Amino acid sequence: MITLNELKKQSKACQCGNQHYDVVIEKVVISHHALTETVTYISEKNFQHVAVVADSTTFNVAGERLTSLLKEANINHKVVVIQPNEQGDVVADEVSLIEAMLGIPQETEVVIAVGAGTIHDITRFSSYKMGKPFISVPTAPSVDGFNSMGAPVVIKGMKTTYQMQTPIALFADISILQGAPKEMIAAGFGDMIGKHTSLADWTFSHLVNDEPYCPLSARLTREAMNECENHVNEIARGDSKGIQILIEALIQSGYAMLIVGHSSPASGGEHHLSHFWEMNFLQQQKPQVLHGAKVGVSSQVILDLYKMSFKELVANKQQLEALPISQKDKMMKVIEHQDEILTVIASLPESSYIADQLEKLGGAVKPMDLGIEDELVQESRKKAHHIRSRYTMLKFWNEHIGASQHA
Repeated sequence: MITLNELKKQSKACQCGNQHYDVVIEKVVISHHALTETVTYISEKNFQHVAVVADSTTFNVAGERLTSLLKEANINHKVVVIQPNEQGDVVADEVSLIEAMLGIPQETEVVIAVGAGTIHDITRFSSYKMGKPFISVPTAPSVDGFNSMGAPVVIKGMKTTYQMQTPIALFADISILQGAPKEMIAAGFGDMIGKHTSLADWTFSHLVNDEPYCPLSARLTREAMNECENHVNEIARGDSKGIQILIEALIQSGYAMLIVGHSSPASGGEHHLSHFWEMNFLQQQKPQVLHGAKVGVSSQVILDLYKMSFKELVANKQQLEALPISQKDKMMKVIEHQDEILTVIASLPESSYIADQLEKLGGAVKPMDLGIEDELVQESRKKAHHIRSRYTMLKFWNEHIGASQHA
């Protein structure tokens, strides 16, 4: 994993010409004594009023120990335990956001997120809106958003990512992460392996929609993804080395998003499908499934679309020119960058490779493994691109090609 100092150095030296955001994270610690080091950091910063945000599970896993250490250090603290919904899930929705903001005392100087992705999203959003910094304490290596700015939250049933703030410090305790459920470790790996399609979509958007592109950010993401793939067996065993590799990769992916100020390096069509499935489950009042598990599965759906149907289309210039496309500029850009786009698609792995990797970790492989019916999968392929304005191959396909096929 790239160090903070090296990240700041490379970010300043990058010559991509796009805006790079300052890295305000002061400290990242990955060790077997991270909770103790969290309290040491808080003492060094002279914070005297701390709020700890967790759910009942993550409080038992790490919050209780952390608050004991805070008490020993004579640091005033308030615990805010976010309650689950009727389905038993803690969801980053308007109810949880208000619950967090009401529970965090006004005199709080720093908020600590003790949990996985959802608790971090709730804490990142609520602390930012209250004008307070926050510290990240992950309890499972399940997502890559611990140190990013983005907070994906559900408002009135719609999942939207808001750019909020990064933590001022991150403390990941290897022992705690090793104890995470196997499905959460597999989800973290799924979130990383989904970068194959997110990076392809970012390149496509750059070529066709003129989205700013940063080679440094893309490289950081790809290196983190490759590191996970190269050590999949260690990660599957859940030993100290494997878990450290996974959490470091997730953090590095967060860095890649941080320096560019958005999630394009790590989120493409596969995330659109994942978010679509999540919103459907919320509407149907079904229990949620892990984000990274959905990404690992959805990336296979996206790979099949890109490597089969989309590749054949892009390779046929005459067919492209004959399409009744309303936005001719997009079609002309695809023709102009035909060879580059085909190279990107050719570099993508087969969906069977993703399935094999996920199987090694005992993670979900197919949509039905997550209770996602084929009807929902097909609907998401047609509609998920509406979730965000981000331009992906999925969006191009649906707006200019798939529409005629769906009719």
